[in-house]
Amino acid sequence: MSSPELKNFRRIVIKVGSSLLIDSAKGEVRASWLAALAADIARLHADGRDVLVVSSGSIALGRSKLKLPRGALKLEESQAAAAVGQIALARIWSEVLGAHDIGAGQILVTLQDTEERRRYLNARSTIAKLLEWRAVPVINENDTVATNEIRYGDNDRLAARVATMASADLLVLLSDIDGLYTAPPGANPDATLIPVVESVTAEIEAMAGAAESELSRGGMYTKIEAAKIATTAGTHMLIASGKIEHPLQAIADGGRCTWFLSPANPVTARKRWIAGSLEPKGTLTIDAGAVAALRAGKSLLPAGVIRVDGAFARGDAVVVRGPDTHEIGRGLVAYDADHAEQIKGHSSPEVMRILGITGRAEMIHRDDLVIGAAPG
Repeated sequence: MSSPELKNFRRIVIKVGSSLLIDSAKGEVRASWLAALAADIARLHADGRDVLVVSSGSIALGRSKLKLPRGALKLEESQAAAAVGQIALARIWSEVLGAHDIGAGQILVTLQDTEERRRYLNARSTIAKLLEWRAVPVINENDTVATNEIRYGDNDRLAARVATMASADLLVLLSDIDGLYTAPPGANPDATLIPVVESVTAEIEAMAGAAESELSRGGMYTKIEAAKIATTAGTHMLIASGKIEHPLQAIADGGRCTWFLSPANPVTARKRWIAGSLEPKGTLTIDAGAVAALRAGKSLLPAGVIRVDGAFARGDAVVVRGPDTHEIGRGLVAYDADHAEQIKGHSSPEVMRILGITGRAEMIHRDDLVIGAAPG
């Protein structure tokens, strides 16, 4: 099967590991390499693409700035080093992207932010707004509060979670290796690169090797795990070398890499997840006008809701029924049940007056809504 082309993707997440970003010998950012990557990002951005960056490096930068000795850090030492390094990392990305007149927004996430639907929706909304403003979200695990029990442990899987959260159609893992080989190439001279992986099978998983780099927490195993997360959610993924300058341009020019293909796309995969994988926690009954609006592809506004049933929280799945009680669809609701009850039947501008807070304009956003999702 032929490989896809970079130019065919509309929303791209690029993961940059510590070992690429930081010169381990000097403890400094590889400025020339990062400037070249920023130029690649700027080209994609200028071409109308949405670009997100998942960047490691806060602990390594903090260690360097604090002049900490080499060797393993205790948990609280890693957290404190990250607190120093995150400031430096955010400034670095702001400067290199700002050189191309591109704004950067820092988002720090933890495991719970992608596992708990309330936090997931908040992070997803923030990402969506930054992209709407044509800024580049720069995302990292929040190492200042993450612990050994809850952390991702590598930014490959974090990048895959971010890609699914953002409904990206491509995840690029820039690595110290240019793709997946039939065996670890450092130990086996006969290993060959696999250009396209149509599905992650047990055989593919068996090809993963261990981490090679001191600064990198993730090896090929975690990249395969990331591929499973991404492709299941409708996101294609590729692994390519980040050791060269202009790595994204090299991919666009047909350079060596491994593509992991998804059989779906982010929208259909997300809709399938909402429709069939989540247990509904309540029901919203809507009027005929709202039914027509939803079938026309609109979001559900509070004004169209005539009845609220169930004990649900923001981010929970709910069933949407028409005035005749027939199921219209399912979606992720933007309000807790008690707030939904208070604002039902009211126009969006009235929400702040009623609740005393600035809420979402929609009861269920169209991106979080599946029409005709009744099981059959």
